Amino acid sequence: MSEDVRIEGRDEEPLVEALAEEAEATTTAAPGDRVEELRAQIRYHAERYHQDDAPEIADAEYDALVMELRRLEEEHPELASDASPTVQVGAPPSPAFAPVRHSVRMMSLDNAFSFEELTAWGQRLERLLADVGSDAERGQVAFVCEPKIDGLALSLRYESGELVRAATRGDGVTGEDVTANVRTIAAIPHRLALPRGEIPGVLEVRGEAYLPVSAFEELNRRQEQAGLKRFANPRNSAAGSLRQKDPAVTASRPLSFFAYQVGEADGGAAGPSGAALATHSAALELLARAGLPVNSSVEVVHDLDEVYAYCHRALEHRHDLDYEIDGSVVKVDDLALQRRLGSTSHAPRWAIAYKFPPEERTTLLEAILISIGRTGRATPFAQLRPVVDAGSTVGLASLHNEDQVRLKDVRAGDTVIVRKAGDVIPEVVGPVLAQRPADSSPWVFPSTCPGCGGPLVRLEGESDTYCVNVDCPHQQRQRISHFAARSAMDIEGLGEQRVAQLLAAGLVHDVADLYSLELGQLSGLEGFAEISARNLVAAIDASRSRGMTRLLVALSIREVGPTIAAALAGHLPDLDALVAAGEDVLAAIDGVGPTIAASVVAFFASERNRAVLDKLRAAGVDLSSDRYRPPDASGEPSAVGVLVGKSVVITGSLERFTREEAEAAVLERGGKSPGSVSKRTFAVVVGAEPGASKLTKAESLGIPQLDEAGFVHLLETGEAG
Repeated sequence: MSEDVRIEGRDEEPLVEALAEEAEATTTAAPGDRVEELRAQIRYHAERYHQDDAPEIADAEYDALVMELRRLEEEHPELASDASPTVQVGAPPSPAFAPVRHSVRMMSLDNAFSFEELTAWGQRLERLLADVGSDAERGQVAFVCEPKIDGLALSLRYESGELVRAATRGDGVTGEDVTANVRTIAAIPHRLALPRGEIPGVLEVRGEAYLPVSAFEELNRRQEQAGLKRFANPRNSAAGSLRQKDPAVTASRPLSFFAYQVGEADGGAAGPSGAALATHSAALELLARAGLPVNSSVEVVHDLDEVYAYCHRALEHRHDLDYEIDGSVVKVDDLALQRRLGSTSHAPRWAIAYKFPPEERTTLLEAILISIGRTGRATPFAQLRPVVDAGSTVGLASLHNEDQVRLKDVRAGDTVIVRKAGDVIPEVVGPVLAQRPADSSPWVFPSTCPGCGGPLVRLEGESDTYCVNVDCPHQQRQRISHFAARSAMDIEGLGEQRVAQLLAAGLVHDVADLYSLELGQLSGLEGFAEISARNLVAAIDASRSRGMTRLLVALSIREVGPTIAAALAGHLPDLDALVAAGEDVLAAIDGVGPTIAASVVAFFASERNRAVLDKLRAAGVDLSSDRYRPPDASGEPSAVGVLVGKSVVITGSLERFTREEAEAAVLERGGKSPGSVSKRTFAVVVGAEPGASKLTKAESLGIPQLDEAGFVHLLETGEAG
């Protein structure tokens, strides 16, 4: 969880609040001038976001501008204005669409960016309830908690059960008519699925159109195949897809929809203005019965402690979902109480949005550099002006390969959007073209290696470029560091800095040289006390017995990771047998295939690599398989790692395993542990507080769900019993 969110009452300053205070501290303008400057900036960026679907700053920066403006208006009441963005909703509708006037105004929500702000809202609500509620209401108030979908707000109007109009929110009073486009969304029914006697004369449904994450990834995959620019994020893709003049374009994008509120209801079971609906949760039940999709993560809770717990769970599991959320929405459940609580000029008092820490920021891309990996792959990366993103400071971000840089068209000097979702490596989403310098020029992939000066070669039919000099010092450092990594030979205390030190001293040239290091050699190096030197020698010695599977991973063979290593070790008794095997033998192993087989054979065909193998053997490193089982009477192996070919998804917290340990246990047995459930999933391991969407999908596909004891049994037998 981000350190910038005080969901458990911590003292760190929330990021959005910090940005707002930083902006205030750096400006020298008079309050009136600063207010006008902020209003102009906010209006400009609101139009880029709501009308053009092409924001130039991340949500965090926009929220900070609004927060600073609100503070100034509170401190200087004489500067307040009904035309201020702080009291307005969304942005005026685009003239490209026919205007639609909403029968009931579509308001925005006030935001809470921290635990304290959520608490303050709860305290304000209690004071309001003391004024407008009965004793019974003050003592027992239920809340409805919902995921805050990061999409595009829609109003759907049904008359006598038929969908007659769909509109965007616009400025809350007037939206854009997108009826033809909305009719292409499969999740939105054209007719309500209610019995004839229950169909309201008018039912206006509010909800959020969104693009599922999986659909967004597939959309970008198609863009790349066509040589077109990638879309920036699911929200902008959804908004851009829905606001097309040609409905056929919208129909080609698999948009979906969640209904979250009844705006207007008249006639039928709902009664005039929804009078027959006593609660918001009952309204959601009505929408679900009518055939509209309602989010399965909606919960009714009965006090603010439960509200906070819901927000905490939603934050922890935000990346388990197949749709993006940027917070949780909290609403008073009682509709009569909602009406009595009323609203401000732009937002209801009975609801609030708890905003999660932002995962996108804008910053300056100072330079595009190249890193050389253990296999020689040359990977471009962005050197950024440091910026706090998702709770940590980001100064570097991957750009993947030459094609990705070209498709994104990012350049040194660009202002770029940087995204850091969860714990993944930061990624440059794309440039803010409106802020690109006039003298900017496209980046060109270098032709020589920054480590050794040798040629960089892009292999035919591949997207990656390689340094082909095996003696490149950058490759050496990466290969030895990888050999010592926890997922490989697990040599504690041998990180990249230590490896660089050993290389510079001439003590090692390849991974086998590690086993000839002596205590006296290490003790003479800077930073090595006798204890640390002794510990490293002991850790290297202990790694001799890791076995063939880990050694195969450690050797940096292209295409060979833990799953392939386990499959190879399951079929062959030792590394010598693997070296002697031909491509046909290796390709026949389940999960290996001809490409990986060719890579393995090519690796051991190298004299240099065979020499390293001889040195490892001479050093007493165990080359025997830790997974091989002799063939049975039929001549076939009786087992090839108990989970080879099986995909096991893990969700929630386990007692005996961390998430990394559980996934590693699956990989070590030849299985795969992806982050999402699909029809190819063999089993789902369910711990405490699992992801709701994963459980729902597993149930719909009939995939076995295992508790921790079942997981242990699976690891031992390969059976989901």
